[in-house]
Amino acid sequence: MTQAAHPSTCPAPTPARNCAPAIPEGIEALILDFDGTLADTTDSHEQALRAALHPYGTGLDHDWYRRHAGLSIHDLLTVLPSGRALPYEEIIRASRAHLLAAVHSIKPIPCVVSLLDAARYAGLPCAVASGASGRLVHPGLDALRLTPAFAAVVVREDVAHGKPSPDLFLAAARRLDVPPDRCLAVDDAPDGVTSARAAGMHVITVIDGHLAPAGERAVAGRSAAQAPWPKPAWAAATPYVAAPADAAPRSADSAS
Repeated sequence: MTQAAHPSTCPAPTPARNCAPAIPEGIEALILDFDGTLADTTDSHEQALRAALHPYGTGLDHDWYRRHAGLSIHDLLTVLPSGRALPYEEIIRASRAHLLAAVHSIKPIPCVVSLLDAARYAGLPCAVASGASGRLVHPGLDALRLTPAFAAVVVREDVAHGKPSPDLFLAAARRLDVPPDRCLAVDDAPDGVTSARAAGMHVITVIDGHLAPAGERAVAGRSAAQAPWPKPAWAAATPYVAAPADAAPRSADSAS
């Protein structure tokens, strides 16, 4: 598949917004995480989960949450210290209600939207691969007016295993009909970066609203436009194969 096979339907990126690096040669698709990557929602998700946990006398450590922000609420609760006895479904419902009430106020992350614009202008198909529930991701995309930008949206209910498993990114690549080693993935969370790398994709991350090489998270303020692209781990990529027939997706009620 070549760029020429995807005629552009997007106007050229606006120079004032163009804080994204050039898309590397050989990349045929762009796959984005949603929360904290495309949408500036990490703080609101943390606050919603903390509020949902409060009635049960359980706190939420800020640093711990940021390390696991790529997980769905259900998956977060299963690894939360002292969280095994909590009523998961009640907490998920409370957190989701808080987030949906504020969904129309969410904002995009401009540098990621600039990269999305550049990919669309180049004619590359784009997808979302989110560990959150479609009940949150689809309204969020609508609120950002970005739903038409994506040929595929893969959410937690669509796969058997969330991040850091590669399932979400591999499913997105399959829906775009592009091999994983020809995809550029963007994810802000360590578990998401691990997921995309396990899928065999070229990966960059988001630090303080700026795109950065995935191996440079400790280098504060260094954007991908200022640093070389990381070497892709294509040689150790997960094979590009269809999901097994018995890989049951998660229900919407248990995703976040």
